[in-house]
Amino acid sequence: MRTLVLNAGYEPLAVVSFKRAIVLVMTHKATIIESDLAHPVMGSSGLYERPSVILLTRYVRLPRGRNVPVSRRGVLRRDAHQCAYCGGSATTIDHVVPRSRGGADSWENLVACCLRCNNVKSDRTPAEMGWRLLSQPRMPRDLPWMVRGVEAPQPQWSDYLAPAA
Repeated sequence: MRTLVLNAGYEPLAVVSFKRAIVLVMTHKATIIESDLAHPVMGSSGLYERPSVILLTRYVRLPRGRNVPVSRRGVLRRDAHQCAYCGGSATTIDHVVPRSRGGADSWENLVACCLRCNNVKSDRTPAEMGWRLLSQPRMPRDLPWMVRGVEAPQPQWSDYLAPAA
């Protein structure tokens, strides 16, 4: 069971295990807002509600430029496993500007790509191939990317998560 952690201003911060959530509640760092009453937790000092959503008692200030780290899995997920060149099923990633030509490992330079397009493109740019990207690669900024674990939300969280844009 996972628990959604809300900042004191009710914005989603993270998803933690219910054990971590109970520790936060028992140390008075958070309060339970939603709980799973059907599955209480047995402790040495009694029965506790299993938290589904907790609210921190103090506001946690987050860094302004929260960047999402680049990963192969992240690029494939961002592009919905769809090749940026032909629209087919992507199984790998490609540097739009090849690394040999100074291309960086960044959200703006990496795209999901099928094996065929990756092999045909090789060490060239899309412009040299006469190809166009189906979408412009960007760093993801929506909620599931900023709050780890929110990509598979539970029904009790719906009132606390902003609708996807």
